[in-house]
Amino acid sequence: MINEQELPDSIIERIKMMESILIDAATYGSSDDAIYVHLRREFMNDHQIRNLLPGFVLTYRSLEAFWPFIKNEAATYAERRQIISAAFTPLVDSLEGQNLAPVDSVTFDALQLFDAEHVHTVWSKALSRRTNDPEGAITLARTLLETVIKRILDDLSLNYTDKDKLPKLYEKASKALNLAPNQHSEEPIKAILGSVTNLVNGIGTLRNRLSDSHGKGGPLPVRPSPRHASLAVNAAGAVATFLVETHLERRSSPSP
Repeated sequence: MINEQELPDSIIERIKMMESILIDAATYGSSDDAIYVHLRREFMNDHQIRNLLPGFVLTYRSLEAFWPFIKNEAATYAERRQIISAAFTPLVDSLEGQNLAPVDSVTFDALQLFDAEHVHTVWSKALSRRTNDPEGAITLARTLLETVIKRILDDLSLNYTDKDKLPKLYEKASKALNLAPNQHSEEPIKAILGSVTNLVNGIGTLRNRLSDSHGKGGPLPVRPSPRHASLAVNAAGAVATFLVETHLERRSSPSP
């Protein structure tokens, strides 16, 4: 039985306590399994925290189950500490407000308002993986755009199929939102909207070539780095925010 009074009051200190317990378990051993189980249950019930928890916390319900995983991940104590600390960094940074660039904050607000349960969840996961899981982050960048666009098409009662690729989905949404380049005569506007179209197509290409979404045969491709992931996620976030804000503005404006 865990005495709540013996645990830190703040969430961030509890997160750091879990990190320390896992590091102890991965090095010299830990007898704090009951506390780990208690904290894990608490964090799993918090939607915002759960989205940023390390994958091994989501997977392993006890320190006994965690040990074979971390033992096989790295042979030395130092490497294990680094793996665990790096995995907790996005969550700690998010809680401390250190991991959000200004564009991240704008996107967080827009996507939270639009669809907190689905769209905002994908964005949160993409942010958390930029550094530690670039391939996964790139996959989620495209998933974010697909999710936003489908949500908008649903709102507008426009049909699409599961076979529609990202460029086709974006074409449908952009026309419905009056964002297609050929719907405008002003050259600067056409150029900007054309660039957005190219950006959407580029994210799809980057995802196909560098992400973890497909099996890779033949020569191994270049593995994406955190900067590739940041490019994909930030670009997807900017486009998603632009689409959401345009859709919400048009939805709130009275019909002519």
